[in-house]
Amino acid sequence: MKLNRFHVTCLLCALLAFPVTALAERADRDQPVNIEADRVTVDDRSKTHTFEGNVILTQGSLSIRGERLVVMQGADGFETGIATGGQDGLARFRQRREGLDEYVEGEAVRIEYDTRSEQAKLFERAKVRSGGDEVRGDYIEYDALTEQYAARSQRSAGSDGRVRAVIQPRGGN
Repeated sequence: MKLNRFHVTCLLCALLAFPVTALAERADRDQPVNIEADRVTVDDRSKTHTFEGNVILTQGSLSIRGERLVVMQGADGFETGIATGGQDGLARFRQRREGLDEYVEGEAVRIEYDTRSEQAKLFERAKVRSGGDEVRGDYIEYDALTEQYAARSQRSAGSDGRVRAVIQPRGGN
């Protein structure tokens, strides 16, 4: 059976709507945030902190690594962070899954994380792994509250415009 563009689009939407279970460790949000870097610049007026040089952020089981991390705090106390590439050009995050001895891991040229919505957005050369499952694309959005991913790619010089996913079979008895 030959699939036309409409059928492929419907199939892709159905696959992306299927949740990949990877709920983040809930206790992390109550832990202090620790950040190490070679340099830091603080702008108290705009509540912006810029960390540069081998940056490592940890909060409970959450860890974010990159060459640069900009953290902005809103008036409501929630923070948004933007991490950009390390030595290989990629920033990385890792967080334990709730109630399991497994981790969600991701990497991309740029990672944005919002503590209010508990969403991570990964831009360029993006990859997220959970257990044996893996999703790759130019852009991945991971929502820890709804346990869902959305991934997109676009045709460009270095990309064929395809999202790639590996979903492991689940044993069910």
